[in-house]
Amino acid sequence: MSTYLTKSGLSVHPLLVDFVEKEALPGTSVSAEQFWDGFAAMLAEHVPTNARLLARRDDLQGQIDDWHRQHGPVANDPAGYEKFLRDIGYLVDEPGDFSIETEGLDPEIASICGPQLVVPVSNARYALNAANARWGSLYDALYGTDAISRDGDLAPGKDYNAARGAAVVAKAADFLDATFPLAGGSHKDASGYHIIKDGETRILVVDTEIGRTGLRDPDAFVGYGGTEKAGEIVLRHNGLHVVLVIAPDTLIGSAHQAGLSDVIVEAAMTTIQDCEDSVAAVDAEDKVGVYRNWLGLMNGVLEDTFEKGGKQITRKLKADRVYKDVTGKELVLRGRSLLLVRNVGHLMISDAVLLDGKPVGEGLMDAAITALCALHDKGGNARNGAIYVVKPKMHGPEEVAFACAIFASVEKFLGLKPNSIKIGIMDEERRTSANLKAAIYEARARVFFINTGFLDRTGDEIHTSMEAGAVLRKDEIKAEKWIASYEDRNVLIGLETGFSGKAQIGKGMWARPDDMAAMMDAKIGHPNAGANTAWVPSPTAAILHALHYHQVDVFEAQKRRHNQSLPPLADLFSMPVQVPYSLNREEIIRELENNAQGILGYVVRWVQQGVGCSKVPDINNVGLMEDRATCRISSQAVANWLRHGLVSRDEVTSVFERMAAIVDQQNAGDPIYRPMSENFQSVAFQAALDLALHGADQPSGYTEPLLHAARRKVKARDKK
Repeated sequence: MSTYLTKSGLSVHPLLVDFVEKEALPGTSVSAEQFWDGFAAMLAEHVPTNARLLARRDDLQGQIDDWHRQHGPVANDPAGYEKFLRDIGYLVDEPGDFSIETEGLDPEIASICGPQLVVPVSNARYALNAANARWGSLYDALYGTDAISRDGDLAPGKDYNAARGAAVVAKAADFLDATFPLAGGSHKDASGYHIIKDGETRILVVDTEIGRTGLRDPDAFVGYGGTEKAGEIVLRHNGLHVVLVIAPDTLIGSAHQAGLSDVIVEAAMTTIQDCEDSVAAVDAEDKVGVYRNWLGLMNGVLEDTFEKGGKQITRKLKADRVYKDVTGKELVLRGRSLLLVRNVGHLMISDAVLLDGKPVGEGLMDAAITALCALHDKGGNARNGAIYVVKPKMHGPEEVAFACAIFASVEKFLGLKPNSIKIGIMDEERRTSANLKAAIYEARARVFFINTGFLDRTGDEIHTSMEAGAVLRKDEIKAEKWIASYEDRNVLIGLETGFSGKAQIGKGMWARPDDMAAMMDAKIGHPNAGANTAWVPSPTAAILHALHYHQVDVFEAQKRRHNQSLPPLADLFSMPVQVPYSLNREEIIRELENNAQGILGYVVRWVQQGVGCSKVPDINNVGLMEDRATCRISSQAVANWLRHGLVSRDEVTSVFERMAAIVDQQNAGDPIYRPMSENFQSVAFQAALDLALHGADQPSGYTEPLLHAARRKVKARDKK
């Protein structure tokens, strides 16, 4: 182990000291002494509170377990259950009416609605791709996915399929007709797009088969660039921009009678650069890598060079897009997504820093160092000096207040104005959902979003009710009314507390990145529900999901929902248990196999290779985006069935061993993969199995403690 360095009474890993003092502090007005003194004082103040809050979680869970052992599932006595939760302080008194007070938020948060990406900041290439996903080609997104049928003549092949290309152009024209309709005719018939002078301004005119026309809403034309023969036309609708690329000398443009070679849409308006669920950072070395990439995004110097198609490619952050507006003045459009950073939650500790010889809360370290890195943002990201921190896995208002107190301490020793660090509240634990209005109240001066994380939320639901009875199968849980209640309460409480036009109300991830046709059918439900944003798994998905925010005016949807009645807490607590003996052995084993395969497929990459988020084939070889939240659901589901006797320990072990062979086959093309079926004592296999066998004993059902321990074992072994 490296010798720790002493900094203001703290023992700090030398890699972290070097990063802070040689990379993060230079260029700021903060001295090394100021940083370490402030950081040490913050830890001394908040570490005891962190420990107390975690103990409170365990105490409440123990009392809930006892209640279920005595009374069974909630359905046996819903009124008694709710009273019990109030008596033990799980439910708190709701504050009176109020409106959030957050100031200085960027338009991408407050007034423009659109997709949100989540990406592991530990991977520079992915982080750059996401940051650059503000703009994307609609033609490419349609051509390369099943959003356009792949059957018959439309099947994509090795070479360009002209028939498929024509279908893409037609689909894009449908979008233009719906979003930017012409005063007469259709974009499908456009034979020329022209910008002409009309007094002191320019207007857009379009040649069609019925003659020259313009846009039905002339104000939708906001800018232009290039020349008449090869240029770009900037349109705007619902706050989002769309760029028509006129390039008749290109392959696609030459086949279009107006020379339209592409339609570029403004897509990922915001991106969460993630230090948490999609990242496997288990020691000082890993954490410094995470922080270094975040710093590179903030100061604009992050690059990544890789090989693609036999060529060396260097990826950098994109510049802003510069046009002329309708008066001929410069029009600058942001070239990159607005970047947010997700810190870890309150649970985990890190030995990168020791206080009195003990590891400190990793979330405390994240708060200090990600904010320090953000001091390098001189307006290239946030316009008004805001630092956007997404805070996950908080249990109730007291933990939200604690996060705000941490941020206030960081602001003080970094010399920031109060409330510069904004907080995004992940509504993904049941105690937060049940007390959401009170949680928002605690953060009312700095909250910038609330978001339903239904994956972690489901894992927490299972764990909280572990003793109530056997949980439903995962697909059945999705249809239960408690989830609809949870989603509705989040939006309605957000609207009640003044989020509309001020802050984001967000929705969770689409987990099947290859199923874009299904996403296009389903995910329009999020803006229709009044959500300003929703998570998507890739830049391509962001392009396609952006179309939904043209179809739906979110602020009008929010007006429609504003006075809807709030689903009662009884609905939120209503998840039923499995009817005894309702499943036969085949159904039970099939569900066990499904969960085991998903756990193994995710854990083996996490432990062996440090991959925190990846597309993992399920038991039917359907690629699913997996991170610790999805793993939490599966492990808690198996642990629950084990607890209630639907499966035995031997059955669980046997199924995991059988599924390991399938996961090995699915990873056969990975040259650095180590098969699990050849060694059931391997660290990866045992970690996956432990998540199931010991899932009921894990704090709040989280996977991090077991995964971190296993990954550290592998890293230590590989260094020998």
